[in-house]
Amino acid sequence: MTFAEREDIAVRRAIGQSLRVIGAAVGRSASTISRELRRNNVPGSGYRATTAHALAYERASRPKPAKLHVNVELRAKVEKDFQKKYSPEQIAGRLKREFPGREEMWVSPETIYQSLYVQSRGALTQELTRYLRTGRGLRHPSRKTGQRKNRIPDMINISQRPAEVKDRAVPGHWEGDLIIGKGNQTAIGTLVERSTNYTMLVHLPNGYTAEKMRDALTVKIKTLPEALRGTLTWDQGVEMREWKKIALDAGIEIFFCDPHSPWQRGINENTNGLLRQYFPKGSDLGVHSEEDLNWVAAELNDRPRKRLSFEKPIEAIGKLLLQ
Repeated sequence: MTFAEREDIAVRRAIGQSLRVIGAAVGRSASTISRELRRNNVPGSGYRATTAHALAYERASRPKPAKLHVNVELRAKVEKDFQKKYSPEQIAGRLKREFPGREEMWVSPETIYQSLYVQSRGALTQELTRYLRTGRGLRHPSRKTGQRKNRIPDMINISQRPAEVKDRAVPGHWEGDLIIGKGNQTAIGTLVERSTNYTMLVHLPNGYTAEKMRDALTVKIKTLPEALRGTLTWDQGVEMREWKKIALDAGIEIFFCDPHSPWQRGINENTNGLLRQYFPKGSDLGVHSEEDLNWVAAELNDRPRKRLSFEKPIEAIGKLLLQ
């Protein structure tokens, strides 16, 4: 059972769902859920994913040493990719692409996590956890934050967006938003191309009023070839009050998500989470130069992505530009 499954079980158990309902949700039988709760539970503290996962691994027998213990080449490769801020899933997927005929150089994401977090499995130093998106030294269930509720006049709703945008097969359709800095005083604009996950960052050194956003976003979009300026989907933030001028000057159609619907910009939301590794919440984003932002975007575009079969965004968009 994976850590993600145990997280889901813990949350559902806490809200009182039955074993049958929990099993259906995680794709396991009710008897498996019952056994999991019975065997990997600490009396008096309730079922917790982190504790349960550690207990399960401590109990499991390992007749052979773990790969990351004995394979020095593999361990060095994993450590190097961690320093590039690749996630365990990205590392595991990229290993299969780079070493297609060498199974000894393959390792699962969960094995990498266990090597970091479970002391008895620890071939990797726990200091590498700082390269994870969360930067946590301990595993915790993920939490979702609320979204802004601002609305702007005369916007065109996402429901009117061309049908070709939805399946991500046609390039040139973008999702955008802001990441906000300390005291809501500074921000960085983020743009992500839907078919390739290619990311661009918008420099906003003097604030993010509608006028400043209009000028900076227009300049950034116009760096793209016309063929890659299809649509842009944005949150309902007041920084986009000048959206009509942006659309006209940059030659791109602009649409707005429904309120409280971050999944309508799912790729952008995920990318903003990745960017928090570089721009922590509560930090002053105004101290970063445009060169800093371009460097971060380049590093992010060099990360392999699961949705692209662990191809990198820079590789994926490079094919489009050659065409």
